[in-house]
Amino acid sequence: MNGTTGQTTPPDRVWSVAEHLDDILAALRPPAPVIRQLLDAQGCVLAEDLTVPLPLPPFDNSSMDGYAVRAADVAGATADAPAVLTVIGDVAAGSGTLPAVGPGQAARIMTGAPLPPGAEAVVPVEWTDGGTGQGPAAAMRARSAAPQDAAGEVRVHRPAAAGAHIRRAGSDARTGEPALPAGTVLGPSQLGLLAALGLDTVRVRPRPRVVVLSTGSELVQPGEPLGPGQIHDSNSFQLTAAARAAGAVAYRVGAVADDAATLRAALQDQYARADVLVTSGGVSVGAYDVVKETLTALSADDGRVQFRKLAMQPGKPQGFGLIGPGRIPLLALPGNPVSSYVSFELFVRPVIRTLMGHPEVHRPTARARVTEPLGASPRGKRQFLRGSYDPAAGTVTPVGGSGSHLVRAMAYADALIVVPEDTTDVPADATVDVIPLGHP
Repeated sequence: MNGTTGQTTPPDRVWSVAEHLDDILAALRPPAPVIRQLLDAQGCVLAEDLTVPLPLPPFDNSSMDGYAVRAADVAGATADAPAVLTVIGDVAAGSGTLPAVGPGQAARIMTGAPLPPGAEAVVPVEWTDGGTGQGPAAAMRARSAAPQDAAGEVRVHRPAAAGAHIRRAGSDARTGEPALPAGTVLGPSQLGLLAALGLDTVRVRPRPRVVVLSTGSELVQPGEPLGPGQIHDSNSFQLTAAARAAGAVAYRVGAVADDAATLRAALQDQYARADVLVTSGGVSVGAYDVVKETLTALSADDGRVQFRKLAMQPGKPQGFGLIGPGRIPLLALPGNPVSSYVSFELFVRPVIRTLMGHPEVHRPTARARVTEPLGASPRGKRQFLRGSYDPAAGTVTPVGGSGSHLVRAMAYADALIVVPEDTTDVPADATVDVIPLGHP
């Protein structure tokens, strides 16, 4: 079948990277928005435009510990001739009843406390004697003293203009102004804003649940000893971590042996918790490529998975389909670690971001000068090499060779170097496209 069109595809057809990705994305059905508590919405994408329901801050308040005064009363204050004001009371953060400040009066005020009526400015405590009659040093000690109810006097040594050290109501945000637009990824600062606006829930696109399975009877759990012909399962860890980094809620399933019945049961067990299924291994043409064997034999009720040859290196064999009662997208990736990871970046990551409603589905690309020759590249295939990218210098250096098993080299790379299908040789100092992998 030809992807989502339902037409028959010639078995020897070779798909381009873009054709395969477009076919995958066209088959996706993003979930409806949900209402989440604020902390449960972290990492989700906002599903609607939000406006400011109340001004921030909601009232005029002090930005300093000090004294709320009338500007005229301290206009001529100096160290030699301080303004002497009568302290009529204290205003703490959260105060409800506020003393009115009249001529010649001051109210001791704390940071964040509402400005009392009559006051026009706040004089920092450092500009006063703190009500001790002993000068600035004593004022600093008095800064942390307990509020005092008894009236007293304070000497102010510097003038303060009207509005000084006051946070005006609405100076951060006014009622009715835009708060956050739809498409915003909710991180700590955005959630803090919503909480400050008094919102306890928010409408978001849910993060997709991605289930990752590795296949292969040769795979052994890390931490366990290797037997003859065995290797540790690295793909499931790499792909699960990549899915989480892309924004998904990702689950890793232990390696599944090369047995069709076992694989089918393992997939069915995940239907209830998966929005996306990702397998690695078993998609080529070998006698034990159980993923391909199992998924091409699914009944019509179970869905269909198509296996394709792509004009790319690494990652030529790929599979995609919708399976299970809920028609869950399944992406079958090659088993070699580099092939698997490159395939994830090109195909699975855009699936995750699309389902999230993320404004940036694709990683940005950049142009860079290669510091070393890249060697021969196969004609007709888009090659993805690993590289170390220096955006400041505008250069990229290849890391490791083109082998799809070089997992150590992948760990040192922070970019993919893209060699087009019609390019067979890339000399040093040539300019190429790079896909930086560090972008969120």
